[in-house]
Amino acid sequence: MGLTKWCGLGSGMASNNLNRRQQREGAPVGYAQGMTRIVLALVLTASAAAQTVGEPLPAWTEGGLDIHFINTGRGDAALLVLPDGTSLQIDAGDGGWGAPPRGVVRKPNDSRSAGEWLGRYARRVVPHSDDLKLDYVLLTHLHGDHMSGFRDLWSSIDLGVILDRGYPEYDYPSPQAGEGAKDYIEFVRQGARTGSFQAERFKPGLADQIRLLRRPEAYPEFQVRNIAANGEVWTGVGTATRKHFPADLSRLPNDERPSENQTSAAIRVSYGAFDFYSGGDMPGVIQPGLPAWMDVETPVAKAVGPVEVAAANHHGNRDSTNAFFVSTLRPRLWILQVWSSDHPGMDVLARMLSTRLYTDDRDVLATNMPTANYDVIGPLLERLLSDQGHIVIRVAPGGGQYRAIVLEDGDESMHVKAIHGPYESR
Repeated sequence: MGLTKWCGLGSGMASNNLNRRQQREGAPVGYAQGMTRIVLALVLTASAAAQTVGEPLPAWTEGGLDIHFINTGRGDAALLVLPDGTSLQIDAGDGGWGAPPRGVVRKPNDSRSAGEWLGRYARRVVPHSDDLKLDYVLLTHLHGDHMSGFRDLWSSIDLGVILDRGYPEYDYPSPQAGEGAKDYIEFVRQGARTGSFQAERFKPGLADQIRLLRRPEAYPEFQVRNIAANGEVWTGVGTATRKHFPADLSRLPNDERPSENQTSAAIRVSYGAFDFYSGGDMPGVIQPGLPAWMDVETPVAKAVGPVEVAAANHHGNRDSTNAFFVSTLRPRLWILQVWSSDHPGMDVLARMLSTRLYTDDRDVLATNMPTANYDVIGPLLERLLSDQGHIVIRVAPGGGQYRAIVLEDGDESMHVKAIHGPYESR
């Protein structure tokens, strides 16, 4: 299938303590850098008054970090606008059950595919109208609710570099057999071959594969660390990694070989004292009798450490977000990207909210919450801070402070439904 583009009509709208990442990696915090962070945070605090419930979300401004969890009802999609305007799209799902009670309705409506809606959203959010594109696109793993919107996304906005766990061979841990995966692979190979975009294999351990492209010198405290993919996990030292999966997969019985979810790519985004985690569908709760290495969350949690905001693995499905993962990351905000009544599992939500696992304050926000979940889970869901809408994490210049902003998802107005915070980065 050839790659044919059309251009849709999108509007171009435009710390309190030592940085944990610097503590882990041995870099000092200078006085000038600290003062810059404080001054910039005060600037954003003053401008935050412009964020008003019922009004459109003000555009990103230089020095800030925005993390948009875009709700289409069809899977994961997050768009980050980094401090210098570099953009990073994580996943572009178009899967799901499609209708209640097991699924959720498409957002804003059924008139377009999820990928088209994502492209239109990106065109409203991405800055630099003279070079309107997504600089980086990261696919965490090859499942439809994470990847099937990429063709239509690309039809709406240019792509710079696509990163995934398999390019160019896609033969680990075994060759891809599903039609959706094969379509994605054809799309990426052909696009890279024709120069429509670049493609690279995501490499765990690196801190410069995703980097600021416009003014990196202005934000030395910003970093995207590749944590894991294909069972290879960063050790926390330099760029060194450790293999978590068995070396010889051919010796394993079929039901003990790595699943696609276990191969998910994970990153940590750090900006001063602020840290954000995203890891696709990585599981951490294994069935009785299966080998311990099938828990990928535990080694990943050791590499990531505490964060301010965490996207729950596997949409909060019952095989994810184990107790060690929760107590190690201990985020102030948990984000659930929901498209099914399986999301979240009751035990998973209980772990997220458990003060026995960590005592710090925390809140959970979800892009959707099906009525079926309220029927089954009951009062525990009443503790959600939000249960419907796009979710935007807006981080102040320097990373010392952030807010959670919930947006209307039933239309393209970008109207603010609620503002939570400010929160102080730890």
